[in-house]
Amino acid sequence: MLDNLPRGTITIEEIEMGMVRSLRKVVTDEDIEMFAQISTDRNPVHLDDDYARDTIFEGRIAHGMLTAGLISAVIGEQLPGHGTVYMGQSLKFLAPVRPGDMVLAEVEVIGIDHAKRRVQLDCRCKVNGKKVLIGEATVLAPSGKFD
Repeated sequence: MLDNLPRGTITIEEIEMGMVRSLRKVVTDEDIEMFAQISTDRNPVHLDDDYARDTIFEGRIAHGMLTAGLISAVIGEQLPGHGTVYMGQSLKFLAPVRPGDMVLAEVEVIGIDHAKRRVQLDCRCKVNGKKVLIGEATVLAPSGKFD
């Protein structure tokens, strides 16, 4: 993975509107197989070339939630980072991610409620500059005062 900044924690006191953090990852056949094993989602569109070739995708695709997991990685490792608690997430899948695709997962601060330690994040994943996933997350950010 190629992160744009080191992993760690940005506390609620340090978070600013417009902050952006990201990571890049190539989705591999091994990633897809491991996700299938962990999630027990063995849909052949993800695992069987012959089956997937005859679908609307005309080939195998990664699980959508595998791609969404990259958003979770940015939130849990970078912004806000360690100590963050997920409160909610909306997702819209716009295009498939295929084995070998380099996914750019980005998170941007679009709202801050300091009193409640809540942060709204715009979330997106892109492949070759094209959005493949969009959504918003609400998280409880760690605080230097309480944690």
